Amino acid sequence: MTKDDRDNENERTSERGAAVLSIFQRGAEFTKQILAENERLREQLSQLDNRQQEAAQSPEQWEKLRQELSKQIVNLEGEKQSILEQLEATERENHQFAERYIEIEEENNNLANLYVASYQLHSTLEAGEVLKVILEIVINLVGAEIFAVYVWDEKAERLEPVASEGRAVAEFPSVRLGEGFVGESVASGEVDSAEIDESDAGEKPVVCIPLRVEDRPVGAIVICSLLQQKAGFSELDHELFTLLAGHAATAICASQLYSQSERKLSTIQGFIELLSK
Repeated sequence: MTKDDRDNENERTSERGAAVLSIFQRGAEFTKQILAENERLREQLSQLDNRQQEAAQSPEQWEKLRQELSKQIVNLEGEKQSILEQLEATERENHQFAERYIEIEEENNNLANLYVASYQLHSTLEAGEVLKVILEIVINLVGAEIFAVYVWDEKAERLEPVASEGRAVAEFPSVRLGEGFVGESVASGEVDSAEIDESDAGEKPVVCIPLRVEDRPVGAIVICSLLQQKAGFSELDHELFTLLAGHAATAICASQLYSQSERKLSTIQGFIELLSK
């Protein structure tokens, strides 16, 4: 064995000796801690034995100890009940916060739907497109199954159905202003509703949304039945009724004026072309 090998072996032996010594030192410290803890427990046990002996020798001391323990038990029970009540109150608050969060989400969603509906109503001037948008709003946002859109005919002085869903347009009767459920609603300008009767299979109108511009009748949206999954009208539905009563009327009126101007422009252009020949 060379000198270097002996030196390496001595170094490894020294390291192993140091590691073993470190283990013994940690063991000694742990044993010391156990002994100290054991001594502390012995002192507590001794104190408890002394109190029990004193209580056993003196009935008054025993009664005093029993009363102290009883008071501690009562105090602990009171603290436990207080903690349980605080926990229940916290759970109620969390439940209220969760419900309010859901309400806020629904309100935000409703506002978004109202904004989209308003934007779509004024996104076109074509009469056919305006009627299509109104049908989509009533189907998707209101949840109507059978309904019709009426437009005021000045010459005939009647409300005539021009678009419908769930039933052919021809199956919806024309209405005179001020007559019947629909005519009275349009004449007054107030949204009118009736109780939903499932037995009539959508034959009678349950809601009439009058469409007016500056007290002038433009038309009406008449709903006869709702989709199966919709039991009734919500607060959002009534907000949509108000929106439709104003914005749908304006959109229809604008499309009518645009159509008239297009016809007049076409007539003028034809007249000009005739004169220029």
